[in-house]
Amino acid sequence: MSNSASPEALLGPADIRELAAALGVRPTKQRGQNFVIDANTVRRIVRTAEVRADDVVVEVGPGLGSLTLALLETADRVTAVEIDDVLAAALPATIAARLPDRADRFSLVHSDAMVVGELPGPAPTALVANLPYNVAVPVLLHMLATFPSIERTLVMVQSEVADRLAAAPGSKVYGVPSVKANWYAEVKRAGAIGRNVFWPAPNVDSGLVSLVRRTEPVRTTASRDEVFAVVDAAFAQRRKTLRAALSGWAGSAAAAEAALVAAGVSPQARGESLTVEQFAKIAENKSAESKSAESKVAENQVAENRGDA
Repeated sequence: MSNSASPEALLGPADIRELAAALGVRPTKQRGQNFVIDANTVRRIVRTAEVRADDVVVEVGPGLGSLTLALLETADRVTAVEIDDVLAAALPATIAARLPDRADRFSLVHSDAMVVGELPGPAPTALVANLPYNVAVPVLLHMLATFPSIERTLVMVQSEVADRLAAAPGSKVYGVPSVKANWYAEVKRAGAIGRNVFWPAPNVDSGLVSLVRRTEPVRTTASRDEVFAVVDAAFAQRRKTLRAALSGWAGSAAAAEAALVAAGVSPQARGESLTVEQFAKIAENKSAESKSAESKVAENQVAENRGDA
């Protein structure tokens, strides 16, 4: 098996346009479709992702197959998740025509990546994708949550989104995506991608983000959902102090302050200054009274839905 994709196998600008024309495909803004037309870029992505010969890679939004081909040449197996009917139908034929010797190592899942719950074949070890700008963060978080076997991730996203994902506490762009991504992995920027490698060229630059799954999960007695509820509340009103921002979550400002003090966090602090571990501590220290009130609200909601109330 070669370590890099051969020039004949990869798609160039003329190949992309020819394929698109044959399929009657016009990239749509609605699905954030910008196809990579530069072979050197997909080689660079595979190299930066450190894709190995024994990797089972899952790719989201393969489009016409530019990155898919480079991944398949290097990895043991590739599973692509594609929502578009026309693109999903055409991709297996492109793989068979360009990499016939590797076609049996390719699987296609025709689905929305936001709802996919299982993949064919062995569990994925890596996620590599050019993610549509409009759904990049929710898709990334869903895949990390759903497939814990994914050890390494490299995604190409809008540069601004890349900055948010990789931001550290104290940064102006540190927020919900930064904290939630850090729950799963060590996150860092892994490079910049210009606009001219795409068709059509987007109005913004792109960035590569590397996520290496934590070998040790965040140590906490709180569940992920409990921690994420604190994160969401803290950044919903990011200009407010945590005492005020978390009052709804805790049941009152006083209850929020009690949880913060117990967690060793200043009630006057703001969400952008906290690590994921600190958010977990706050979640752990939600008062029994707050949890009881929350449970009662949930029970009433269930009763209403059943028509009992």
